[in-house]
Amino acid sequence: MEILIEYFAKGLMTMLMITMPCVLTAAAIGLIVGILQAVTQVQEQTIAAAPKIFAVFLVIILLGTGYLRLLTNLFHEGSSIAFNVIPKNDAFVLPADYYNYTKPFIDEMKTDYKKDMVPMSTILNSPSRTMGNDKKDRFSVLRNGAVEVPAPNLVERKTIMENRR
Repeated sequence: MEILIEYFAKGLMTMLMITMPCVLTAAAIGLIVGILQAVTQVQEQTIAAAPKIFAVFLVIILLGTGYLRLLTNLFHEGSSIAFNVIPKNDAFVLPADYYNYTKPFIDEMKTDYKKDMVPMSTILNSPSRTMGNDKKDRFSVLRNGAVEVPAPNLVERKTIMENRR
C-alpha cells in the first residue's frame, strides 16, 4: 500500500513541477503589466492577457521536452509498479479461484428493482401521476384535456407581482 501512496506523491510532485513554471510566469507577467497599468493609468484588461498567454506558451515550448521526459518517466514507473511489483505482492492480488468459493454481491442480486419502477407507458400516457411525490406538486388533468396548474405560493406570488410593475 505504501508503494501506491509513494507513487501518488510522485505524481503530485510531477504535476507541480510541470505547472509551477507556467503559473509563476503568468503571475510575474501579470504583476509587471499591473504595475505598468497603474503607472500609465490605462485600465484595459485585454492588455494583461496577451503577454501572459505569450509567456506561458514560450515556457511550454522551452520546457516541453523536459515535461515530456518527466511524464514518460512517471508512466514507465507506474507501468513497472502495475505489472511487476503489485502482481508479485500477495497482499494486493486475489487468488485466481477466489470467486469459486465466494459469492460476491449475492445480497444485492436478490433485490427486485423492477417492482419499484414505473412502466414507461404510464409515464407517457399520464405524466401528471409521475411528476412528484406530493399531491400538491402534481398537475391535474381536467376532462377537456387542459392542465390545471397549482396556485403559486407566497414567494412566487410576490415575485410575479413585482415583475408586473
